Amino acid sequence: MRIDAYNQVAAIYKSSKPARTNATKKTTGFQDQLQLSQAGRDYQIAKQAVANASDIREDKVAELKTKVDSGNYKVDAGDFASKLLEKYNELNG
Repeated sequence: MRIDAYNQVAAIYKSSKPARTNATKKTTGFQDQLQLSQAGRDYQIAKQAVANASDIREDKVAELKTKVDSGNYKVDAGDFASKLLEKYNELNG
């Protein structure tokens, strides 16, 4: 279709520019409201607590560090091997 034809059609329907209105309607005092349930509030509090919590348990790290530094940290080879195989089987199973 040619652009000239479009202009002719627009002129027929007189839809070249929409009319502007400056008046705005006011509502009769209605407002949007949001109400959270108690479960929703509890969820937000729990989510915030988890976000603020550290991923590292400092007490466990300090305990293990003390054992390693003093030479008292011992690893049983059998336990290590079984855990290693368990993780391997989880990944490939």
